[in-house]
Amino acid sequence: MNTLNGTITTIQSHEGISLVKVKSGNTIFTSIVLDSPETVSYLKTDYPVKILFKETEVIIAKDFNPNISIQNRILCSIQSIKKGVILSQINLVSDKVSIKSIITSNACNQLELKENDTVIALIKTNEVSLSPND
Repeated sequence: MNTLNGTITTIQSHEGISLVKVKSGNTIFTSIVLDSPETVSYLKTDYPVKILFKETEVIIAKDFNPNISIQNRILCSIQSIKKGVILSQINLVSDKVSIKSIITSNACNQLELKENDTVIALIKTNEVSLSPND
């Protein structure tokens, strides 16, 4: 599980659902939360939270401007690759933040990924969870 520290910057709520933007380093993450500031105490601006997302939910792209709906796009450098028979773990770094991605080894080969490549890590908004930073 990727776990990053961040601070809530903005919250947009409607009918018990909130679109929350969280800053971690120089990166802004967007998360959908099935709560609102009225129902949970940690949903307030400037509040420290943990940003959580699974390694299997991190998509790797070499196209720096993909025309897709994914909001969380983090410019990264590949720090290392641990290639297995079926799956590969890609260790990424962005602004001193480490992110791990697990993709198929076939995809790793197709993209011709190698250490020090610059890529974009993509994470769907609904795959990013937040928890209070207690």
